Order: sequence, then structure tokens, then C-alpha cells
Amino acid sequence: MSYFDAASGAPLHPVARQALMASLDEGWADPARLYKEGRRARLLLDAAREAAAEAVGCRPDELVFTPSGTAAVHSGIAGALAGRRRTGRHLIVSAVEHSSVLHTAEVHRDGGGTVTEVPVDRTGAVRPAEFAEALRPDTALACLQSANHEVGTLQPVAEAAGACRAAGVPLLVDAAQSLGWGPVEGDWSLLAASAHKWGGPSGVGLLAVRKGVRFAPQGPRDERESGRVPGFENLPAIVAAAASLRAVRAEAVQEAARLRELTERIRARVPALVPDVEVVGDPERRLPGVVTFSCLYVDGETVLHELDRAGFSVSSGSSCTSSTLTPSHVLRAMGVLSEGNVRVSLPPGTTEEDVERFLAVLPGVVAGVREKLGAPVSRTETVTEERDEALVVDALGRRCPIPVIELAKVIGDVPVGGLVRVLADDEAARLDIPAWCEMRGQEYVGEQPADRGAAYVVRRLS
Repeated sequence: MSYFDAASGAPLHPVARQALMASLDEGWADPARLYKEGRRARLLLDAAREAAAEAVGCRPDELVFTPSGTAAVHSGIAGALAGRRRTGRHLIVSAVEHSSVLHTAEVHRDGGGTVTEVPVDRTGAVRPAEFAEALRPDTALACLQSANHEVGTLQPVAEAAGACRAAGVPLLVDAAQSLGWGPVEGDWSLLAASAHKWGGPSGVGLLAVRKGVRFAPQGPRDERESGRVPGFENLPAIVAAAASLRAVRAEAVQEAARLRELTERIRARVPALVPDVEVVGDPERRLPGVVTFSCLYVDGETVLHELDRAGFSVSSGSSCTSSTLTPSHVLRAMGVLSEGNVRVSLPPGTTEEDVERFLAVLPGVVAGVREKLGAPVSRTETVTEERDEALVVDALGRRCPIPVIELAKVIGDVPVGGLVRVLADDEAARLDIPAWCEMRGQEYVGEQPADRGAAYVVRRLS
């Protein structure tokens, strides 16, 4: 089995396993106690904090350990907003932040605060100028991820941090996806990360708050972790997390170069091997091990199941793999194709043979799914007769990718310049039909109201 979902959780690093087993024997006592066992536990905790702080690029007394990366984000945003409540209640986030950031923003908005969501370009990156324009006199905090978790695009954190610093606004960086590859550039104010993303054990996050940043921890106070994180520290997991972070950093330069070559191979060869594929994300400024692509005329859930049967574990941002049947907020913000979306994220140690086997299996998997769904094949006939009215495709009650498949089947039945109206009540159609038009060289005219759902109008250009 080839595990290609490291962006969700990396396999436990051997160093983490060794450190975890050793600290289970040595670090079980309360590090707040003064007897021998407590002092030994305190030494382990202090050493782990120093190692993690060195990797982050902050002082040890600026860093605390949390029960997860999500908890670090939640407490970081809440504490920073509370600390600057006299300035205002305006929060800035990007449209492609992790759900932990966006959910916290929703809570802030529901509580009477205001939120500005900065859009991204088609590669998934914010434009520094637009991020800077969102800053206001009442802005209490801005948030920007270091790298996107779904498409791998690196964000312009240094430029955003410079704009925030000039405006006197702290910037919180979600560095969960990138911290294992290197420190975050720029003059950021707060940083959150999660150990299971770099090969540490799950259940450990970290939160760094620079000195001078106004911060008011929310909830009941505790004497542990500078009063910012209540409860007994999971010391064995913390020690393993810090040890694995130091280990992956030592291997990062060499491993990044190797994984980048493998993902570039996937980016280049998938469109050549599989027709009607869109590779998404920035082709240059990206994480070394992540590549994401979307396939027309397939549903992501079936593709993932078939790849699993073939021995590959991958993930998807496709609407067809979610309980809500709506596209991933990241793909929606980018305006790219969502159907048949596949994210390949290679863990350290992935071999060239694994990648080549994946490239050999993928075309047959996609072709098989398309055949089962009745996807269109290439057509050579051309219709020349005039039509006074648009051809109507009724795809109401049918989920992705069926509305797009039905559109593709009939586009050749209208003359060049003719219209097709696709009736659909699937939210994914709002994104996937325009994306199909761009990929296939047709004109997306726009969306019209309908008795149910909406009518998506397409003009045939070729």
C-alpha cells in the first residue's frame, strides 16, 4: 500500500517513536513538582520547548504546547482578539484558510465582530496588495496560512507580515503544512502548528506568541504553559514532537529536492496520460510533496475508492466526497474545477517506483469511472442547422459530475454560437460548469434563475 496523504497526517517518524518510548519511562511525573521525578520531567519539557522554539524561530518563553494544531489556532485567535479589543473587533482571514481558522472567524462574526475574507487568485495565493488593503484602523488581527493544505500553494507571508507590521496589526500564521520544511519567513506575531503534520505524534500542537503582542488567554486560567493552555502536559508526546521536528528539519533540504522532482513528474505526466485534467495550484511556489489535479466527468469518491483498491491512499477536495455535497472552500475560492479532485501528498521516503506505479494505474482508474458514468467520448460531427432557442439539459436532482457530463454530451448538438441551458440544483455546478467551459474552449454566459436550482447558460464556440 502506498500512502500518499501526508498533508492530512505524516507517518510517525522513527525518531519520534524512539523519543516517545523513552519518555514514557522518564517523563511520566508532574513537571511542576520539585522532587526528583518531577525535576526530570521538567528537564525533558524544557528541552523540548527549546528545540521547538529553535525550529520555529522564537524564544522558548514565547512558545507553549497545545492539545492539537486546531486548539493552537483557536486559542491564538481568541487570545489575540481579546488582547486587542480596545483597538477594534475587525478580523482578516484569507479565503483559503484551514477550517479551524474559518470556524473561529464565524464564531467571532456571530459574537458581533467583523470579518474580511481576502480572495485568492487562480493558483490559490492571496495578492499582497489586496491583503494590505483589507487592513483598517479597527483591525485587531490578521490570519494567513504559510502554505495551503489542499493545493500546496505557498502564501506571501513575508509581504503580508510587513504590511501588518507597518499598520500595527499582529499577524497569526497557520504553519501546520510548512513548519517541517523550514521556518516561516517574515515578521509574524503569532504562529500555530501541529506535530502530526511533520511526523510527530497526534495530539500535540504548538502556539508561539511574540513578546510585545497583546494577548489575553480565554477560558479558565491554569498555572501550566504560561497560563495559556490548561491541563496536564502530555509530556511523552511533546518530547516526541520536538525530537521529530528537529529530525525532519535536518533532512528537509535533501528530501524536499527529491520529493519536488517526484511531484513535478506527476504534474507533467498526469495531463498527458489522462484527458480532460486540470492541475491546480501554483506551479512554482508550492510545498515540495503536494500535487493536486481535477478530472472531468468523474466523481471524486469513486476515484478515491478505486485508487484505494489499487493500493494508493489519496485524498480529495471534491464535493462528491463530502457530506454537504458542496465543493471544497479552497477550490471554490480559486475558481477551479472541483469534480474528480485528487490530492497527492507524498511523505518523506516515497520511492520513485511508488510514483511510477501510481502513474501507471491512474489512467485506467479514471477511464473506468468515466465509462461507468457514461461520460462523453470525442465527437467529430458538427451541427450546422440553426436553433432559435437554447437546448435545455435537465440535470435537476443529479449530483456531480452528472450535470457536466450531460452538458458535454449535447454541446455538439447545437451549432457554433448556439446555447445550452443546464438546469441543476447541485451547488458544485456553479463552479464546475464555468471550469468546464474554460477547459473546453466554450463560453460560459452566466447563471439564470429557475424554478428549482439555477440555469447555467453555455455558448458553443467550437
